[in-house]
Amino acid sequence: MVASPSTLQPFCCKDASMRRQFAAFLAATILCIGLRASITRAEMPSRVMIVSFDGLRPDVALRADMPSLRSLMARGSFTFWAHTTDVAITLPSHTSMLTGVVPKTHGIHYNDNKPDNKPPFPLVPTLFQLAREKGLTTACCAGKAKFHIFDDAEALNWKFIQETSDDEVASAAASIINEHQPQVLFVHFPDCDRVGHKLGWGTPEQLAAVSNADKDLGKLLKALDDQHLTDKTLIVISADHGGNGRTHGGLDPRSQHIPWIAAGPGIKANYDLTRNQKLVVATYDTFATSCFVLHIPVPDHIDGKPVMDIFAQAELLNAGP
Repeated sequence: MVASPSTLQPFCCKDASMRRQFAAFLAATILCIGLRASITRAEMPSRVMIVSFDGLRPDVALRADMPSLRSLMARGSFTFWAHTTDVAITLPSHTSMLTGVVPKTHGIHYNDNKPDNKPPFPLVPTLFQLAREKGLTTACCAGKAKFHIFDDAEALNWKFIQETSDDEVASAAASIINEHQPQVLFVHFPDCDRVGHKLGWGTPEQLAAVSNADKDLGKLLKALDDQHLTDKTLIVISADHGGNGRTHGGLDPRSQHIPWIAAGPGIKANYDLTRNQKLVVATYDTFATSCFVLHIPVPDHIDGKPVMDIFAQAELLNAGP
């Protein structure tokens, strides 16, 4: 049956009440889209700096003199009940932090710097590689030479990867911030772990090392301030594992629990993430959250998830346009 011209009238609301309701709905929809776009542009971070304190057990962080870390807690969201990988050792766990997947998937099971290690690089893309593909600049500063596994092809614009101290790492990272302003920066402080292996976790010497590392964190925060990047940067503070006695590894809770702190524009201030009974943050989530704020599509295969609870406008961001 062919419709007559009279049946092909444009849609219109003849009832005044219906017209008002439709207009209100349309206005609310446009406002929601505009608000989310505005939040994404003005209040969401556009850069990421991840700082890992190697071997920092949460209670050690709370006992140590760490004013820089506490300042980030005050203006950010945090949990001291985050989880690392099941193996809880440095290289596999950091690889999971920067790829969003378990060690079985990324293939880095070794924890040394032997030239014949296989695979030489992670089997899945790292945050650095995905950022470069999106046209972002990247840098890695690490105090253990084995972190060269992240220096694959052209993944890094700038790097400082060698056996050295927290102080040297901080100096290199601050210089890179001041000179180049990388959009993705990963910084690894090694000394907490070294002192733990030498003298023990939770010792006065380890507390002193952690306090010094916090001063080095302060140097990075100052560099961001000096370059007017603080109000553009998501800062994530975490660790690869904890420890007990003079060792770490496996499912022992003293090795498993790590701190996780996020601060930056659009991030809830002084917000304890354990307020959400169902939320458990894992090290894989650092990768996923970084991808989210950088507008990098999160790969389907990953084990992490963006930690949406940190965002002041989480409901609007979850809803999407």
